[in-house]
Amino acid sequence: MLSFATAPVTLILLGINIAVSLYVLYVNPAAMGRLALVPYAVSKERAWERLFTAGFVHGGIGHLLFNMIALFSFGPSLEGVLGPGKFLLLYFGSEMAANALSVLMHRNNPNYAAVGASGAISGVVFAFCLFAPWARLFVFFVPMPAIVFAVLYVVGSIYAMKQGREAGWAGGIAHEAHLGGAVGGVLLTLLLEPASLAIFLQQMGLGS
Repeated sequence: MLSFATAPVTLILLGINIAVSLYVLYVNPAAMGRLALVPYAVSKERAWERLFTAGFVHGGIGHLLFNMIALFSFGPSLEGVLGPGKFLLLYFGSEMAANALSVLMHRNNPNYAAVGASGAISGVVFAFCLFAPWARLFVFFVPMPAIVFAVLYVVGSIYAMKQGREAGWAGGIAHEAHLGGAVGGVLLTLLLEPASLAIFLQQMGLGS
């Protein structure tokens, strides 16, 4: 059961994401443009605040619901392992890693914009995989181990990024944010909780 006592950071993040997203979607849609990640604006105009604000707004109810279900599913367990402080660092560190990769790839494209907590959520999901690689996940109602999902996720994101560059896409699903958040989440978890590597290797049958 999710409660403030057991997972305060997860609960606060859920509340802020839902409140800000609903406000922007239904009360002040014009705020979307001011809060979104626009790599061109970050690179050329030094609009650094967009690296942070973009993670709290979503492009629609489906987008918001998908991300919040993932946060609700993985956040409490991971926060319980890392503790609230480290979990908060992991969440926002993953978001920054995701957005930094997006800026790097699209810094010269004034038409590209992205919103959503997908980068942070990717970091949370992949950090979870370090502690419980064989935990059973349900991806579109299909059961699979967390580690299998992680591999498919990375391969799919890299392929989609490649296809997007070849097609000259300017927007759509920010696959590079998913990939950047995932990599950032793993690296940050290893830094914040070095024992996670030994736990992962042991569960994979590679440790002593």
